[in-house]
Formats: sequence, structure tokens, C-alpha cells
Amino acid sequence: MKSKSLHPDQLIIRDCGLAGYEEILSLQQQLLADRQMDKIPNTILLVEHPPIITLGARKNENKLLADENILKSKGIEIIAIGRGGGTTAHNPGQLVIYPIIKLKTLKLDVPEFVRRVEQLGLELLDTLGVIAHRQKGLPGLWVEKQKIASVGIQIKKWVTMHGIAINICNDLTIFDYIVPCGLENVKMTSAAEQTGKKYNITAVKKTAAQLCRQLFSS
Repeated sequence: MKSKSLHPDQLIIRDCGLAGYEEILSLQQQLLADRQMDKIPNTILLVEHPPIITLGARKNENKLLADENILKSKGIEIIAIGRGGGTTAHNPGQLVIYPIIKLKTLKLDVPEFVRRVEQLGLELLDTLGVIAHRQKGLPGLWVEKQKIASVGIQIKKWVTMHGIAINICNDLTIFDYIVPCGLENVKMTSAAEQTGKKYNITAVKKTAAQLCRQLFSS
């Protein structure tokens, strides 16, 4: 069957539900290869992960505060990956957004793409009643001195993968076992902790999808 020609303004958004980290990493890698060859349009994955700690490419920023065997006994997986940044954690109630974007289709350079990913997080949190901000020299998004979202991007042949993890209503105790992104004395927070509200992740994903179309459609 012949594939349909791709229009430059096409954008696919996929809700992957609750899915294992390695499963989604494999999917990202396949999508990245397909995007490099223009087999698919720009694609964004929305997902929650079971409890897992990921180690980034910068080894000096990968800092665990508990023995790996203890973490595994608590049902927390550990995996080393190739994205930028240091140690971070994922669990249900945290929304992770993975853009597989060919930068030239949006006329973006790398810094501007990262800013747009951050802008996605800022605008999503604003709809939830949380005013977050960037902090010069520090990755991610912040609410005053507390970190609410982590950003880690990898780019291969000008196609992006990995993305942003935004704490919505997840169990924050998982962060007690790491030094987030290698930043000492950083306290993590979430939208739920900031507002005291309960959030429906399905509804949050719908809002995120609308914002993705605004920010990543050509």
C-alpha cells in the first residue's frame, strides 16, 4: 500500500495511557527513525509511566540517595538513557510529553525548541491554576524555589525525542530517592500540592493536546 504524502502542517498526537518506560523509549526510537526518513509526520506522545528512575547522559548529575536493590524492592525500576540532564523520576499522575519533531519543519533551532517545550509546560500548568516559571541557569520549570517539571531533550539528525515531565498529581516521595537533575537541595512539587485540587489526567491530556497543536503545528 502506498503511503500518503505528508503535509508539513500535519501533527499526530498519541495518548499512550499508562505504559512502561522501555516500551515508550523503543516506540520513540522507531518514530524518530521514521521521522528522519519522512515516513511519518511530526508526532507527540502523551503518557504516564509506572514508577521508574532514569539516569541521563551526564554521569556527574546522576545521583541516587538509596541503594538500587532497595529501590527495586519498592517496585521502582532504574534505567540509564541517552537524553540530556541527570537523574529524574516518573510515576503515575505525572504527565510526560515526548515530541518527535523535525526541527526544520517548524523553522526552530535547538534553544528555541527547548523554550517551546518549556512554554508548553508553563501554559498547561497555568490552566491548572499554577503559575510556574523558568529559572536562569537551571533546567525545568519552577514554582518559586520548588521544581515542578523536568526537561530533557535528545536530538538526532535534527529530529527530537524525550521531552518534558510535569508533576500533576503524582506521589512525590519517589523524588526522595534521587537528587533531581543533579541539583542539590531541590524540593519537587506538583500541581496538586500547590493548589490542593484533584485532577483528572485524561482531562489534563486533552488540554495538553490542544496546547501541543498550538505550539508545534507549522
